[in-house]
Parts: sequence; structure tokens; C-alpha cells
Amino acid sequence: MRLKSFNSFIIVFVYLLVTASFANALVEKENNLVEANEAYSGGVGTIFTENKNAYSLPLKNLKPDNRIDFFVGNSLFRRIWIPPSEVSIAKDGLGPFFNSNSCDGCHINDGRGHPPNESWPNDDAVSLVLALSIPPQDDFQRILLNQLKIKSIPDPNYGSQLSDFAITGVKPEGNVMIEYEYFPILFDNGEIINLRKPIYSISNLNYGNLHPEINISARIAQPLIGLGLIESIKLDDILAYEDPDDLDGDGISGKANRLFDSKENRVLIGRFGWKASQPSLLSQTFDATYNDMGLSSTYTSKMSNCTEIQIECQKLINGNSETYDGVEVSNEQLDLMVFYQRHLSPPGRRNINNPNVLAGKKIFFNSGCNSCHVQKYTTKKIAKSSALSDQLIWPYSDFLLHDMGDELGDNLNEYMASGNEWRTPPLWGIGLAKNVNGQINLLHDGRAKSILEAILWHGGEAKKSQQKVLSLSKVEVDQLIQFLESL
Repeated sequence: MRLKSFNSFIIVFVYLLVTASFANALVEKENNLVEANEAYSGGVGTIFTENKNAYSLPLKNLKPDNRIDFFVGNSLFRRIWIPPSEVSIAKDGLGPFFNSNSCDGCHINDGRGHPPNESWPNDDAVSLVLALSIPPQDDFQRILLNQLKIKSIPDPNYGSQLSDFAITGVKPEGNVMIEYEYFPILFDNGEIINLRKPIYSISNLNYGNLHPEINISARIAQPLIGLGLIESIKLDDILAYEDPDDLDGDGISGKANRLFDSKENRVLIGRFGWKASQPSLLSQTFDATYNDMGLSSTYTSKMSNCTEIQIECQKLINGNSETYDGVEVSNEQLDLMVFYQRHLSPPGRRNINNPNVLAGKKIFFNSGCNSCHVQKYTTKKIAKSSALSDQLIWPYSDFLLHDMGDELGDNLNEYMASGNEWRTPPLWGIGLAKNVNGQINLLHDGRAKSILEAILWHGGEAKKSQQKVLSLSKVEVDQLIQFLESL
């Protein structure tokens, strides 16, 4: 009997050992080997282009019948809007205030914007905007915020965003000013990296003082690749990564941003924007056309982007036209711009079999980076768009909000997002950022001039991962960067 029991014990022990080894092998395979279709970041429609047009091409599987809409949407996205005019009613209505006169002016080559160069003030801030907010001033504003009916409380004189350009005859609201502080970060391997911290201010205020409790946050435009695929991820697949109370104790407490949509009379989940405050590409687009270019649409409650105290601004003629839904940018034009953005392909990966890239991938996983930068999803089935339907995609994001620490905090809340919380940005295409935009400007205000600098700014929930990177050898750091540059 004892021999039989001992033999049973041995069998169970061997089984557990084999099972554990198999599980470890699966993890090792995922972390250190190339997975099937891993190079196809955007699914079967992925385009493999590495030049400045790498972010500007349609999904390869977009049907020929739909490509006309894509290219018309592209032309609208690059259109230069002009002030209200009786000569060209099709593309007038810019302003009175604006930050850029085209969508492409901020999303350069469909990529990132950038802060002013360090030759400031000899460079403009056309692809960077300053978001403005103040704390709630009364119970009514607190109720609206608590019910998620408004994103934030705007400045009484300047609204929710500073406009540093204006049409002829109107004074711009003010000028963006920027200074940098520099400080070193020391690796355990002895290497030193200097980080720059931007300090923003506003000069030449033309419409009174800012509120004494003003919060200012600089935001550069984000890349447009893969937005339709992100919009097509099943909601449950995103919410599955929520852990706001960190119940699993891993130090990561992601949460989705939520807002109340009065038209649909329900709470929606945000997926787009630096703080995931936009639930759809349509809402992102009409919000940008209004706030960044001053263009009215059927989705905006006001016909101009003047505040209540800007009386002279309100008296100006607008570009509204009965031909275009009685507004400056019609529903059809918005739909075409959304269609264009929805079908931009993320570029395919490169060098995925390179030993250093594979080693860097293992470091990425072992450092816990994938806790927020979730590598893959399968999009839902979409009857109206085979290009977006049922695609295995690799965006490297959970699209949730995470506390990134005080150093990246801006004290500016948006719906459920606190000042320290930011949406995990997708990493696909990051290795081609310089090819597309001529420079690398990462994080919400473009402060990081390299991928490594962006990693070193990680704090809060990501502090442990940042510390693991600081403990790497120079060879390991280079391998990690090579992996990220392959995305």
C-alpha cells in the first residue's frame, strides 16, 4: 500500500511539474518568440510602408467601392478653411478664433503634433493647444460634474481652450509661452539621461485675466492610425482590464472614463483623447472642428466659439449655409472625415525576428509594461465594414485611465479622469514617428524627445516598471528600445 501511495505521489508530482513547465513555456513563447500574425498590426489590412506616408494609407482590405469616400475624406481633412466669405461658401467659416486652419495642420502627415521647438519664440504652437479649466464654483456645477454631463468647468473669459490665432479684425485670445527645466535621471549602469520639463504660461491676454484658480494643460495632436480598429474593439474586452480598486494587488488600477450622453440618454465609455474623454470618432471630430478651427456643425450647441464676454466676436458674420445643413461643416463632410480616419492603417511591424528585438520584447513583458500596454485584441464583427470586422490587431494599449504620477499630472480633470490620470496611448507605429513627422515628441505635451525619455517619465502606477528599466544594462536598454522601434 505504501509503495502504491508513493507511486501515486510521484505521478502527481511529475504531472504538476510538466504542467508548470508547459505553462512557463507558453509564457516564454509569448514573451520571447514571434507570434502568428504579429507583424500585421492592423490585421489583414495592414500596410507595410516606412516613409513619411506610413500613417496616411488606407487599410489594404478596404473595398474599392469605399476608396472614393476615403480619398474625399482625406481632401476634407487637408482642406484649408478660410474665414466667412461669399466667394467660397463650401470651405468658409474658419474662426473667429482658431488654433489651426486645417485638421492636417495639427495632425501632421496624420501623425503627432509637436510643441514649439527650443528656438521658442521663433517657432509657433500650431499643433499644440492649451486646455483650460477651473474648479467648480457652485453646487450646480458640482452636480453636472458628478453626473458626468460636462467634461470640466471652462474659464469664464477664455473657455475650455486657448485660441492663439484669430481671423482678420479679431485679436487672438493670447500667446502660448514655454520654458523648460532640465534634470538628470541616473541608470544603475551609470548612464545619465537629461529630461526636460515644460512650464507653460500665457502672454498678451486680450480678453481679461484668467481665473485665479486656472488649470492649464498642454496637449499635442495624437496620431490617427488605427482609430477605426480601436473603435471596433468589443467594449467588454476593454472593460475586462478594469481594476479600479487594484483587487489583484499588482499596483495597476486602470479604469475606463465615462460620460453621460444626453442625446442617447445613457453613459458612454471614452476611448479617444489624452484622457479618453471622447466616446467615438464622430464626437472627437466635431469637437476638434469646433474648438480647434471654430467651425459650427449640427452637433455644436453654439454657432461660434466666442465666450459670453467676447461681445464683439459674437457680432461677426459666420459661414453658416443652408446648403450645408445650416452650418459651416455639414454632416456629410463630417461623415467623410470620420470615414477617412476610421480606415487609416497602422503600419506593419519590422524586424520581428531580430534577436535583439525578441530580447527587448522579453524585457518589455518582464518589466510589466504589458500590464497597461496590452498587445492584442480581436475586433467585433461589423456587417457594414469588412475592413474593420473580426481583425486580430496589435495596438499595445488597454485604452484605460492610469495614474501616471505627479510629474505628469496637470490638475485638469475630464469627466472621471483626474489630473494625474491619462489614457494608455497605443504604441503601434511608434517606431516610425520620426519618419512621418521628422522628430519624436511623445507624451501629452511632447516633452519626451525619445522613446527612452517617455519611459523615464512614467510614474504612479508605472513607477515599478520605470525602476526596472533603470536597473537594466546598457545592452538591455538598447534591446528594449529596438523592440519598441519595431512596433
